[in-house]
Amino acid sequence: MYIDQFADYLRLERNYSPRTVASYQRDLVLFQGFLKETDPELDLLTADRDVVRLWVVDMMDKGEKSTTVNRKLSTLRSFYRFLRIKGVTDKSPVQGVKGPKNKKPLPQFVKETDMDRLLDDPQIDLGEGFTGIRNKTVIAAFYETGMRMAELIGLDDRDIDFGSRTIKVTGKRDKQRFIPFGDDLERRLKEYLEARTAEFGETHGAFFLSPKGGRIPRHQVYLLVKDALAKVSDVSKKSPHVLRHTFATSMLNHDAELGAVKELLGHNSLQTTEIYVHTTFQELKEIYKQAHPRA
Repeated sequence: MYIDQFADYLRLERNYSPRTVASYQRDLVLFQGFLKETDPELDLLTADRDVVRLWVVDMMDKGEKSTTVNRKLSTLRSFYRFLRIKGVTDKSPVQGVKGPKNKKPLPQFVKETDMDRLLDDPQIDLGEGFTGIRNKTVIAAFYETGMRMAELIGLDDRDIDFGSRTIKVTGKRDKQRFIPFGDDLERRLKEYLEARTAEFGETHGAFFLSPKGGRIPRHQVYLLVKDALAKVSDVSKKSPHVLRHTFATSMLNHDAELGAVKELLGHNSLQTTEIYVHTTFQELKEIYKQAHPRA
């Protein structure tokens, strides 16, 4: 009865989709079934905090993902909030119950050998003329600086300082930082500028341009990176952010200090950068499995 009333409330008053309402109903029916299995005298109104915790343990023992368990706990919280609003009960057995921590997936990255092939192998075709040179320069800029897509799109000519070999990027909340670059990226940036001048004449403003001469749009950057990575890598995600992950992973694999990588990436917290330590360790594990005869 109460589950049906809750479903009507979600459907009619909260305007939830039929699919979402059905999901809430399934979760509550499962919980109701668990109560009956645990104690035939238990029901939705007599359930207490201990039995909710027991349900969490039971779901985890059955191999449910932490995200699924937390979603079902969220369903219970909404349901008992509804019962309190309706005056059916004045307490919630979910109060104080904490769900399992959701595991953050390790960031994906492209292997160094694949990046070398993408940038150095003349057989890898990223386009002809100005577009091809620009595409390869964009890939190199992402991989050799770790900048975000919005930061790359927002670059202006004045942000590139060849004298000091630094790029000024404007990150989140308009926070600015300077990223150094080396011989390889300097050569590519200058080659791109020559191609840009030949294509559009002298321009001053946006650094990376579209084939029409305006600032390169977000969707073009995403597509060119996706197409380029598809030529050399089988990573499931093929986006500019994967190249940012690849930059950080490569730096740490070559003994860069974590604090330095944090500054280059523009992270506010060292904890955000620490996830790449786990990524590099994962890579070491894979190398170990492939190389050691007893792995």
